[in-house]
This record gives sequence, C-alpha cells and structure tokens, in this order.
Amino acid sequence: MSKMVCVHSLTQQQEERIRQAAPGWELIHGKEKDLWMPHLKDAEIVIDWKSACEAECLQPGAKLRWVQNWGAGVDKLPLQELASRGIVLTNASGVHAYPISETILSMMLAFTRKLHLSIRNQLQSQWKGAGMLGEIHGKTIGIVGVGAIGEETARLAKAFGMKVLGIRRSGSPNEFVDQMYDNYSLELVLRESDFVVVTLPLTDETRHTFGKAQFEQMKPNAMFINIGRGGTTDTDALVEALQTGIIAGAGLDVFEQEPLPESSPLWGLDNVIMTPHNSGSTDQYNDRAFEIFMQNLEQYIRGEEPTVNRVDYDLQY
Repeated sequence: MSKMVCVHSLTQQQEERIRQAAPGWELIHGKEKDLWMPHLKDAEIVIDWKSACEAECLQPGAKLRWVQNWGAGVDKLPLQELASRGIVLTNASGVHAYPISETILSMMLAFTRKLHLSIRNQLQSQWKGAGMLGEIHGKTIGIVGVGAIGEETARLAKAFGMKVLGIRRSGSPNEFVDQMYDNYSLELVLRESDFVVVTLPLTDETRHTFGKAQFEQMKPNAMFINIGRGGTTDTDALVEALQTGIIAGAGLDVFEQEPLPESSPLWGLDNVIMTPHNSGSTDQYNDRAFEIFMQNLEQYIRGEEPTVNRVDYDLQY
C-alpha cells in the first residue's frame, strides 16, 4: 500500500477529501512527532517538512517521490539532496498574497501617519503630536520581486494613487505596475522610490542584495520594508543606515537571525516597526495551502508529476 505522511494535523474534512482522491493510500497525519516519524522512510508523499524528515526520507531505501511544502520559502530544505534524488518539490506560493500585502500597506500607512509614535505616546499616557504627518497618495513604491505578493501589493498601491515600479527577473510587464524592470535596474528603482518593498526569496543569488551601497542609493526620506527573507539584507548595513539617517525607517517582518536577539539595536530604534515573521499568518492559510496540495495530488494520482508551484532547484524557488 502506498503511503503519504502529513507532519501536521488535518481536519476531518481534509482527511476525507484526501482519501477520496487517493483511494487505497495509507494516510498518516498529526502534530506529534511520534505519530509520523516511524512512517517517513516508507512515505512516497510528504506533506509539509520538518527537520526530522531529512534523516528518514533521504536515507538509502527511502520511498519519497514528492514533497508538498506548506510554506512558500524553501531555503531551509535540503534542496541539493532532494534534487539529486529526483524528488519533486512543490510549495504554497500564492497563499500569502492577501495577508502579506495587507501587512505591507499597514507598515506604509503607519510610518506615513506616524501611528507607531502615537502608540508609544499612548502607552506612556502622553497627549502629544508626532510632528508633521504625510500621505502615501502620489508617492512612488518600488517592489523588488514582483510575484503574487508583489502583484497584490501593487494593486492596492494603485488604489492609493501611487506610482508603482517593479523588479522581477524576467522584466515582463504587469497590469498593476507602471514600469517593470529586470534585476539589473535595481539602482534606478531605489533612487526613485519613497517606499522600497522587498519580497525576494532567499537564494545564493539574492543573499545580501541590500547592503550599504543599496541603502545609500535610496532617498533619505525613503522607507525600507522587508517581508521576504531576512538574509536578503545585510543587517549591520541596515542598522547603520537607520541610525545615521541614510534612510528614514524600516518595516521588518524577517531577519537574518530569528528570533531576533535581545542585543539587536533594531529593538530600540524609533524609526523601525517590527513583526515576528508572522506577516503571512491568516486564519485562511491552511485552507488555501490545502487547495494547492489537492490540485497537485489529483495530478499525482493520475500518474502525472505535480505542476502547481513546482520549485525550480536551479533557481532555488
């Protein structure tokens, strides 16, 4: 009997849909490691991925053929080992477009209207203004890495009358982006943008895309927002840029080291808004990720390789 293992709990309805789509398959699922660990070596399909999976799923004689990652990022998975064994890897790219774009707009609005400073005053029972307030209407946003999240962010930005610049590898246009560029035009986008939004995955190519030189190319009143991966940004260079006024502020959901150490200077900076890598969190996440898995499962059961959000090992996303 073929076996699939899900390393988190499924709802009863989700379990029933899987059994209907894959009759005759044995399905193991649950949050407790003891439930699924003994079955990993015999699993042909693994839904989600934990560090404990590597030792069992990649040993000689293991039956793994396909991994459906429950998140979009795959930088923590053993990509080379999976690729060398011909294992198909798919992810949940696309499920984050609404929650993360809403976080991005929240940070932009909070900075512009100085809500973060007003909240600090509120906590100290202080009735005072936060200085002159701005508007995002008419401003320019540069989105570095226009995928599903970037596209939805661009659509929302257009509703505020913003000019939208975008960067993606292909440079191909998008209906919500006024001007799209390829990776070689980053400096141009940085010079023109009031808000620089980073949605890049972490790969060998994107590591430390943003460092001292890039921050110096930005406007001194520009805001830097990173909701992609912390490793795309040189933290020391970012801290220096924030402390010296090279840029005006930063909205950060991701960090090079997570959890962020208590010793990090970022904690004490008034021009920083931070969230604990939860911008993709939503009460609808699991339902959306499950639908992606089901599309792929139906293909797999028909004898086809899954195609929805298939990861390119060469690109690392």
